[in-house]
Amino acid sequence: MAEISSVGGVGPAQPAGPSSRTIGSAFGDVLAAKLKTACPVTFSGHAQQRIAQRGIPVDAQTIDRLNGGVDRAAGKGSRSALVLVDDNAFVVSVPNKTVVTAVDREHMREQVFTNIDSTVIA
Repeated sequence: MAEISSVGGVGPAQPAGPSSRTIGSAFGDVLAAKLKTACPVTFSGHAQQRIAQRGIPVDAQTIDRLNGGVDRAAGKGSRSALVLVDDNAFVVSVPNKTVVTAVDREHMREQVFTNIDSTVIA
């Protein structure tokens, strides 16, 4: 009979004591890193239209900066934030991690941002 190896962390109990993880890493840091990779920002249909209409570049670096800005806003208890990334502004529903709209520099002069409780420069 073949022996079954442990799958998904199920198996014999591990001995107590230091593990291979860095000793001293704060629980909050580990949790924040897991949440950041687990839940990146998403874009509403309206935001996707504005990004396409205005030619706003959204690459991996922009997404990373948006995620960082949203995480910082969430850490301060924000619910709706204006996240500035270079020459672009993104209004984000922080609890949902959803970009509601996006504005480039050219269109910012015409805009009044309402119903936000924080601004983050990312």
